[in-house]
Amino acid sequence: MVGLSTAAPGPAQLDTDARDWWSLGSRPQRLGFLVIGSIRYTDATDRQRELLDRGKRAARMLPNVYRVMANSPALLDTYLTGYEQFRAESGFDPVEQEVVFLTISAENACEYCMAAHSLVADTVARVPHAVTEAVRGGTPIPDPRLEALSTFTRQLLLERGRPTEDQVAAFRAAGYTDQHALHLVLALAVKTLSNYTNHLADTPLDTVFRAREWKAFTIATRTFQALTHRRRSGSTR
Repeated sequence: MVGLSTAAPGPAQLDTDARDWWSLGSRPQRLGFLVIGSIRYTDATDRQRELLDRGKRAARMLPNVYRVMANSPALLDTYLTGYEQFRAESGFDPVEQEVVFLTISAENACEYCMAAHSLVADTVARVPHAVTEAVRGGTPIPDPRLEALSTFTRQLLLERGRPTEDQVAAFRAAGYTDQHALHLVLALAVKTLSNYTNHLADTPLDTVFRAREWKAFTIATRTFQALTHRRRSGSTR
């Protein structure tokens, strides 16, 4: 979900984020559609603590979504492994990785991951602001190669992994390989884990991510307006 390895908040920030949501300890409380116990680190099982430590080392903070996932250690373990391997082995550079994660999260309307990855894009991956804002706003990316990457990622998601030959050809023409396409499958799996967890739990946004808050309604409204304009103008595109 996140990787703030070069922009770590200090201990006071982490303590504040923890108190924001987890001050009620292990008492059951409703999180979105779920009724689960919120996890204090001191109350976690050995397995949960191991995974939370692993996530904190990677992100330099303990995101709320990891605390939710820790209720299912298998879920958090799978997420962290897939996330780490995508970062290390996908062949995409940091800017491309964030474009992929942002594109998936936008299509899945995950407000938590959009805020988190927007901050990572700004502070760690150094994604050009215009690129991040294009994905956040549902407009074309002003970089042909990154636009091709975002488009194919979206097509894979919407077509359930069954792109057309023309779509694959356009992806290759932008300079990407079939291995890149398979790593997009990994990215889709990783973001499905975090996006769906956030949907179920309505995960509260960490303080550090609030500066890049994103509302799914905004992009849905823009998409609807664009489609309405096309219909009225007689465009079939």
